[in-house]
Amino acid sequence: MKKVCFGVDIGGTAVKAGLFDAEGKLLDKWSFPTKVTGQGKDIITDVAEFIKKKVAELNLQNEDILGIGVGIPGPVKDNSDVLELANLGQGYFNIEEEMHKYVDFKVKAGNDANVAALGELWQGGGKGYNNMVLATLGTGVGGGIIINGTVIAGSNGAGGEIGHIFVNKEETDTCGCGKQGCLEQYASATGIVRLAKQALEASEEPSKLRNAKEISAKTVFDCAKDGDALAMEVVDKACEYLGIAFAHIAQVVDPEAFVIGGGVSKAGEILTENIKKHYNKYVMDALKNKEFKLATLGNDAGIYGSAMLVLSAVER
Repeated sequence: MKKVCFGVDIGGTAVKAGLFDAEGKLLDKWSFPTKVTGQGKDIITDVAEFIKKKVAELNLQNEDILGIGVGIPGPVKDNSDVLELANLGQGYFNIEEEMHKYVDFKVKAGNDANVAALGELWQGGGKGYNNMVLATLGTGVGGGIIINGTVIAGSNGAGGEIGHIFVNKEETDTCGCGKQGCLEQYASATGIVRLAKQALEASEEPSKLRNAKEISAKTVFDCAKDGDALAMEVVDKACEYLGIAFAHIAQVVDPEAFVIGGGVSKAGEILTENIKKHYNKYVMDALKNKEFKLATLGNDAGIYGSAMLVLSAVER
């Protein structure tokens, strides 16, 4: 049989897993609920047991398996030390050691946003580039920075936390990280809803948003696409903060492209074109007119990136 590997993406509600061949073809995928007990270690036990079960079901031999890559929602050091599992219980442990209590395969782990960036670089919206920044706009704002094909993870595995770039000194509300004025407060799905509610309170102008049963980021973008003036202002404001943040990032790492993923990215061209407009306003001339692409792997980016993580380790 061909050599294969597993790519695993640990999320707040579900764990996604995929089986890949050595060329990056997704052969099968599965998901199961995330267990939030044992300071995160029970999740690792579940993952290892799930992989063992699939190996048996698929009649795989140990020599067929190149390894297991795992995306973790928190900082992961090069030696596989997990500093914390964000939103899944605090805990400092070594994921490779924990996994090896149950399986004998090579294990490589990385921050979930970083491995999602690897996935998009490998088989998604960043394919063909060697220097790329992924911004995931979902409930929060995550990111992954790849330079010369390598993730910039930093000394504690916390590199790429672009959602907490400081963009507004006037902010008084506190971000989930404990600071004020973070990008995440304006460009995440929840941040866009927050901006919309603030705009509605501050203005009496008519808007389709006033008649919405529930205001979501999708509602805001749909109204903006229909020409609703207030919704367009909200979109412009969120994209301006993204443009500011991306200008700061570009002036440090100079990527070829920015790839936008997460649920908010489904807004499409109205998002990328508005970001590009503001980015070009704030960035130095030599860095203008970068490529702005939409991510294409969706919720599978993490399993693709995790697979690439372990395949790259095998190649070395």
